[in-house]
Amino acid sequence: MGGARAQVNKAHKTRFASKSSRNVHKVSSKDKSRIAKPDRNLTKGARAARLQRNKMMREQKRDALLKEKRASSGSNSPPRVIVLFGLSGSVDLSALEQDLLKLLSADGTGVVYPAVASSEYKLRATVLKAPHGDLLACMEMAKVADLIAFVTSASSSSEEDCYIDAFGSHCLSIFRALGLPSTAVLIRDLPSELKKKNDSKKVCTSSLASEFPEDCKFYPADTKDDLHKFLWLFKEQRFSVPHWRNQRPYLMAQKVDMVADNSISGKCTLLLSGYIRARSLSVNQLVHITGAGDFQLSKIELLKDPCSLNVRKGGDLMESDDMNEAQVISCLTPDPMKQEPLLVENVPDPLAGEQTWPTEAEMAEAERNQEERKLKRKTLPKGTSEYQAAWIVEDSDADVSESENEEDDGMVLDEGENAFNSQGRMDEFELDDDQASLALVSDEETETHSMMMDGENLTREQMEEEIRKIKEAHAEDEEFPDEVDTPLDVPARKRFAKYRGLKSFRTSSWDPKESLPQEYARIFAFDNFNRTQKHVLSRTREMEQNLDECIPVGSYARLHIREVPIGVANKLNLVTKTMPVTLCGLMQHESKISVLHFSLKKHDSYTAPIKAKEEMIFNLGFRQFVARPIFSSDSFNADKQKMERFLHPGRFSVASVYAPISFPPLPLIAMKIKDDATPATVAAIGSLRSIDPDRIILKKIILTGYPQRVSKQKATVRYVFHNPEDVRWFKPVEVWSKCGRRGRIKEPVGTHGAMKCILNGVLQQHDTLCMSLFKRTYPRWPEKWFPMTDA
Repeated sequence: MGGARAQVNKAHKTRFASKSSRNVHKVSSKDKSRIAKPDRNLTKGARAARLQRNKMMREQKRDALLKEKRASSGSNSPPRVIVLFGLSGSVDLSALEQDLLKLLSADGTGVVYPAVASSEYKLRATVLKAPHGDLLACMEMAKVADLIAFVTSASSSSEEDCYIDAFGSHCLSIFRALGLPSTAVLIRDLPSELKKKNDSKKVCTSSLASEFPEDCKFYPADTKDDLHKFLWLFKEQRFSVPHWRNQRPYLMAQKVDMVADNSISGKCTLLLSGYIRARSLSVNQLVHITGAGDFQLSKIELLKDPCSLNVRKGGDLMESDDMNEAQVISCLTPDPMKQEPLLVENVPDPLAGEQTWPTEAEMAEAERNQEERKLKRKTLPKGTSEYQAAWIVEDSDADVSESENEEDDGMVLDEGENAFNSQGRMDEFELDDDQASLALVSDEETETHSMMMDGENLTREQMEEEIRKIKEAHAEDEEFPDEVDTPLDVPARKRFAKYRGLKSFRTSSWDPKESLPQEYARIFAFDNFNRTQKHVLSRTREMEQNLDECIPVGSYARLHIREVPIGVANKLNLVTKTMPVTLCGLMQHESKISVLHFSLKKHDSYTAPIKAKEEMIFNLGFRQFVARPIFSSDSFNADKQKMERFLHPGRFSVASVYAPISFPPLPLIAMKIKDDATPATVAAIGSLRSIDPDRIILKKIILTGYPQRVSKQKATVRYVFHNPEDVRWFKPVEVWSKCGRRGRIKEPVGTHGAMKCILNGVLQQHDTLCMSLFKRTYPRWPEKWFPMTDA
């Protein structure tokens, strides 16, 4: 009746509805399977695969943990190294060392050099006592320690040092920078009464807990039962060592001998005996002896273990060392085709560049200059005869050539449209001999290298004056960074000929291959450092699988190191009395020289200023070498970095040096030596960052002047330069003020170096006008590479 608009009500749901009508909204099982998600079964399979993979990973970790535990505590593992370090000078380490050796040696029958084999604890250990006050010896012991046992005295609470003195705190900060292995704290001199003993232990623990890792345990160490409990826990403990120690094989020498090499004068074959640790050592690898340098192996002798746990009778343990070491099990010799060459520096070819033959005009000009030089009147001392005058050598040629090289870098601006034609200008300003020598001397004065290298020729007053000058320069650099006074006696265009202006420090281009120094012909560079590192690590793993040329971990071996200087070998024999001699294997390329960059921070305990290009000793992992770094900032958004004249405290800087290649990660401890009488002190800590000779480090100088007259956006500025020629020379460079104005030089005014500038605002009378100039800097080549070698 209503047609399409008629009201249609919902049908009445009766209680006697049929089964088909009640299930009409449901989907049949056939349709369910048809419209189900197609990856439903796949999901079940993926879950099962995920569970299976997680189970396999757990099993692999469990097996690796068991393997590591067996390797570290089994009979084939090297003896564990326990270093006893006294947190204060009042701690008696000798008594504690004797108590530990008595427990381990079982009435003295198990003491065999170089370690202690204990049949009761099923343990082999080497106990080292760190000498309190000798920082270098403590640091070398911490590098090879499996456990550092910090020893403190409970009776120190009444003294001023309160459990830990200044030297102990200083060494603890160095150990943290190197990476702490497993640690424990042994508390001595506790009261005998139980309640007082527990109270003293709680006080000591609460005082020292913040200085050590969270998993560090505190043990009483007065009685035999206390040490017995400590040794059982030590035997079952899983050791954690720094990651960098597991990357390379190393050996702590138990015995150092030398055999004279008759074929090469001044050289000998050094014999180091000890246990191979961390990784297998290949006879074809290069090795580094800490402080002595990199060397090749002539052979490796696998010896009978002098400290074995498998010996049944105690009488056999008392055999002499010579008898045990004479029993050579096997001998490995290097393969000349596989042995890594000892290549340190690249040999530059001076004839590799493009060669041109001089023209006739150039040859005629050279002959004319030679004749003029002969006719030039010499200034001779009074009473000098003509015969004597003929033997006087002129130095003008060298000065002129060096000054001409300085001029070749004339003032340019990075932008092409504002570029300055420096070549045409350079012809107008020819240097005579006096000016050239002045320019060379003044340039050396601003170079940031230390003049204290000639300390043996200076008196005490002169040395104190040099130290005072360095401190004043450090304070001035913090207050007025980069500001330089224009010299009065030398034109600025000659004094700053190597500098250039940049439109923008961040975006302006600078060719990294431009005007490189001669040292860059002697170094090595990588096309892709990360790819090379992966290749070297994989090659090292493949080399360890070759059992025919490798000595496995835990073996007692004698290494024959060839062509070691006799003076170095004698120094190593003396060093063994105070600290361990450490040898580590090197990866491929790690003997070659390149430019290394370190992230470095000045240590809190070092208060003297650290000037760029000063000689320092770098302890990089097991390696030790001499370097003369330059410091720079770390800018993430620029391809150029600004040089810093000093290493300022409280912040990290990048130190760039010429040094042997090493693959990160590695910790760095930089040390300074004032003179031969005083020991080395820790100056800075950090880590290896990268290897990149193309990293551009720019030295920035700022020339300053003051407004004389100001008229709207124009200003007359003086004291930036001292003659109008310098103003015209630096005209392309942009100027700026400390209050935020920017502008350019229009023209010189007068004859005393004043100049008219146009700025983007009114220049205030109290403002200072500045000009920024830049020059690329490089590290200084060290006189010697390693501390024990002669220069």
